[in-house]
Amino acid sequence: MLSKSDSDAPVQNQIFGNDLLFQLDPKDPLIVLAEAIEWSLFESEFSIYYSPDTGRSVILIRRLVGLLILKSLESFSDEAVVLAYKRNPYYQVFCGAREFERKPPCSSAELVHFRQRIGEAGVQKLFAGSVHLHGHHAEASEVHVDSTVQETNITYLTDSKLAIKIINRLNKLGKRCGTQQRRTYVKEVKELRLACRHFRHVKRRRKAVGALKRLRTIAHALMRDLQRKLPSVILRGCEADFELYERTLNQQPKDKNKIYSLHEPQVYCIAKGKDHKRPMNMVPRPLW
Repeated sequence: MLSKSDSDAPVQNQIFGNDLLFQLDPKDPLIVLAEAIEWSLFESEFSIYYSPDTGRSVILIRRLVGLLILKSLESFSDEAVVLAYKRNPYYQVFCGAREFERKPPCSSAELVHFRQRIGEAGVQKLFAGSVHLHGHHAEASEVHVDSTVQETNITYLTDSKLAIKIINRLNKLGKRCGTQQRRTYVKEVKELRLACRHFRHVKRRRKAVGALKRLRTIAHALMRDLQRKLPSVILRGCEADFELYERTLNQQPKDKNKIYSLHEPQVYCIAKGKDHKRPMNMVPRPLW
């Protein structure tokens, strides 16, 4: 059941005034932000998720919305923002309190339940309300995002992994198109994969280098076989993929602009945001 807002309840007169707002700095950024936000809009939007006259009284919608905004502004956890509300009178005024409260406003679990109640659509409404505060300044023609240290979903890369992925893709393409291939090399690829595992071993390195060379030979053979047998219509649609495979198989360790992933060929390796360090992380390749 929805509760009445604190603004509707009578406030007892105090020594320094009848409102907590009169005892604080009115120019504080949180108080200025609280006056700019249209809290009634959130109350009307989220009141549909509550029963108006049945059930126990729930926490005020403004208080929950204010806690979520503070959590985002201060990078708090659910537990931390509830504790900070108890200790900071500016947080209490921001969330709509008229008198200083010595107890936490709610448990941290209430924020979890509220987010589940409003769902993704409610979170989008909160975001739209924050954008509305900036007016025409929020309507930027372009957005600059610094993604220097943004890691991507790419496994630890080796040339043998890339060659095996190319072979698997070519075999799937031939099977999907119903092409009768001369050979799929499935059994041999399994043995070569095991041989490539000992690439750093002193006595087995030569065998691993030979296995990698053989994998590249198999990939080239499958590509030539499919280029001869695939219909021209399908072959034209696969030209970009074949060029990517050819570039990946022919690249050398010291080459620039190497291909590290088939599903994200635009990424490149850096370490801690520095190009001159040993490659450690995968980040998107700049477009400029």
